Amino acid sequence: MEGGHYPLRAKEISTLVVNLGNRCNLRCSHCFVEASPERTEEMSLETVNKVLDVLRENPEITLLEVMGGAPELSPHFRYIVKSALELGKDVKVPSNLAVYFEPGMEDIPRFLAENQVKILASLPHYTEEVVDRQRGQGTYKKAVAALKMLNELGYGREGTALELDILFNPAGTSLAPDQQMLEKAFKDNLMQMHGITFNHLYALTNIPAGRLGKSLSREEKDAYMRELREKYNPETVKTLMCSYLISVSPEGRLFDCDCAQMLGVPLKNGDLSIDEFDYGMLSRREIATTQQCFTCTVGIGQSCGDVPELEHSVA
Repeated sequence: MEGGHYPLRAKEISTLVVNLGNRCNLRCSHCFVEASPERTEEMSLETVNKVLDVLRENPEITLLEVMGGAPELSPHFRYIVKSALELGKDVKVPSNLAVYFEPGMEDIPRFLAENQVKILASLPHYTEEVVDRQRGQGTYKKAVAALKMLNELGYGREGTALELDILFNPAGTSLAPDQQMLEKAFKDNLMQMHGITFNHLYALTNIPAGRLGKSLSREEKDAYMRELREKYNPETVKTLMCSYLISVSPEGRLFDCDCAQMLGVPLKNGDLSIDEFDYGMLSRREIATTQQCFTCTVGIGQSCGDVPELEHSVA
């Protein structure tokens, strides 16, 4: 990491990000997880219970983020969500929205609303052509129908506690536009075209790994990494996700972030599992960095909200 911010260190752990598996109903072109309907990795019930033990034993962890693939497809999805809520934790679920139309998933929106779960809805654009090109034919219509369903349940509406945020990923190696301008464009167009409302939009930069990485030539990947490095913003280091979270793989291994998990970059403390979770040690750990870390330091960074107030200055 540049600008006098190396070595990068954690400040606390307020968020546990749990990857329940890599099975997904979609096969998005930008997916660094390479999630698809054919993937079989899945977190076992035993590992899920170990995650819940960590949440129970560490009150400092206030947020559980349940990820996939499509996390809703896990047989343990409802169990881990309900159990974390019963422990007094907030729960956030990233969703591709189209998953609600898969067999057995029809009641997921109501389940999330009844339990006041935060939803981070992935939507790469507000037009059908762009969305279907990136995510597959027919996914835009499903996303619009899902967002309308969520609005009807109270999500994204003023005066309710049901938070619905949009997650934007650009196509390929394009960098995201200004986040505030993009949020306004999404709000104006989704309201005008479909009567849809939401709370906030978060614009992410694509990681040149997984399905996207494999689609790039060496020259294209080098050019993209050079652009990310040139547009590095040292101010983003203050709220990098890895400074306040731990990512858990389907097998129960611990990583600094989801990118590190998918790249197989272990903690500097060693290849640790959920059985070896030590809050004191992990909350002060030095974070392993790679060239892909520049993905999170472009523009205003990639916090996706829920950034804690960190008491200490960046090392």
